[in-house]
Amino acid sequence: MSNGGSCCGGDSVRDAVRKGYGRIAEQGTLSAGTAGAGCCAASSPACCGSSWSPAELASRLGYSPEQLAVLPDGANMGLSCGNPTAIAALTPGQVVLDLGSGGGFDCFLAGPKVGPAGRVIGVDMTPEMISKARRNLAQYRERTGLDNVEFRLGEIEHLPVADNNVDVVISNCVINLSPDKPQVWREIARVLKPGGRVAVSDLALLRPLPEAVRNMVEALVGCVAGAVLIGEYEAMIRAAGFAQIEVAQKPEYVATLARFEDPLYRRIAEALPAGTAPGDYITSIDVTARRAG
Repeated sequence: MSNGGSCCGGDSVRDAVRKGYGRIAEQGTLSAGTAGAGCCAASSPACCGSSWSPAELASRLGYSPEQLAVLPDGANMGLSCGNPTAIAALTPGQVVLDLGSGGGFDCFLAGPKVGPAGRVIGVDMTPEMISKARRNLAQYRERTGLDNVEFRLGEIEHLPVADNNVDVVISNCVINLSPDKPQVWREIARVLKPGGRVAVSDLALLRPLPEAVRNMVEALVGCVAGAVLIGEYEAMIRAAGFAQIEVAQKPEYVATLARFEDPLYRRIAEALPAGTAPGDYITSIDVTARRAG
């Protein structure tokens, strides 16, 4: 098991995450008191541990009020740890792929940027999330006048997308949840056109997590227990055939959650050695890279 190993094996992790995010799609939150619900018995209302409202979290991550105002109702479920559409520098006519698209939050923000000649494809392995995102399409079309977003059911380790078909891949706090992250990056390289770009927001580790935290079921769905060391993260990207790799740490995300005693991060802090804090181990990162060739 790697330093970022989780509480479960590969298939168990995938099933746990699918069940947890299915509940988020149906309820809008993972409520407390879900003990016994498998590996996803999380009390935090969002993937990455925020106890703020989805709008508050999005604002703190740099999403503007104007962007949020045109989103379909319910597309923003507070599952972000960054703002990949901001670092992706999208332009009209591009084909964009969002890994772990959830209710369509970043897809609906990318759509107007690529315009009517572009295309945005969201992929999620949770049927409830895909259903929710597809229900949001009508409101997106009404508010933007665009019909350039679609959602496909599939795993990010086996993307339902043709080879060399995508200009930009984005993802927001999802890759860390995968039990086979190197395979995810190989798939990203496969679907990107030569020279295509990736812009990912995610969580990574500054140093190995104590075993007690890695085994916390809340941390699995909270994008923490499955995170890997930054050096390991970069090595996976490079091995998949990417160049111009840049990883920018965003420590303020975790620091703020810990300071405001978010339920998940409070439990993590309680399991850490005395004198240490979650921000000593965990950081949000923005990753950009370009497929070689």
